[in-house]
Amino acid sequence: MIDRLWDFSDPAASEERFREAADDDGNSAHLRAVMTTQLARALGIQGRAGEALAALESVTAGVPASDSPADAAELRARVAIERGRLAASAGLPADAIPELTRGVREAALAASPFLVLDALHMLALNDAGHEEEWAAEGFDVLAGVRDARVLRWGIALHNNLGWTMHDAGRAQAALSHFEQAVEAADRFGTTEQRHVARWSVARCLRSLDRIDEALALQRELAAARPDDPYVQAELAALTEAEPTIDA
Repeated sequence: MIDRLWDFSDPAASEERFREAADDDGNSAHLRAVMTTQLARALGIQGRAGEALAALESVTAGVPASDSPADAAELRARVAIERGRLAASAGLPADAIPELTRGVREAALAASPFLVLDALHMLALNDAGHEEEWAAEGFDVLAGVRDARVLRWGIALHNNLGWTMHDAGRAQAALSHFEQAVEAADRFGTTEQRHVARWSVARCLRSLDRIDEALALQRELAAARPDDPYVQAELAALTEAEPTIDA
């Protein structure tokens, strides 16, 4: 239901859908609380952090009495993860990290590998100096699951770790993770995720001075999506033309 209601390209429309679901008396109290956490996320994406935090506080204050221990832990995990996301978006990693760590713990109590991986991938993005440790924990979780929706987290984990390594000057190690992101995207991802994963491989190939391979891959991406400015920027950089954006 969450996947169906989300459109990350239109957070305002997503906000309205989650608000309706959170107010729908036909949904259980637990489901309404879950929808409220997603409402908070949609508000946060729009830069309305105060409203987002208020929505999360309403969940914390009103955990349904009928919830099982696992359901209550799920709500605590969702609240912690969204608080962590808000802090990360505000450029406050010192506030984000403890919330996200709490999110991992509560998601484990809820037996929700999906939420564990959501929190771990956020930690790998925000806990400077510990990116590889958090990513490694995520890979360990992925090794024990078979659900395709959960396995999709492998795309983000490999891609994000690849960029951490790339930006640290470790392009060869980064390429391995970018290629694993492509493998995961081909098996479990969306069209957009497959496109981005391949772009990352091509960009890394340029850093490794494997220009012909990078150019061939970017041309494939351009044929499928000629209006992508990032692809066009890479083509310009690879052919020594004037870049259209910072490449």
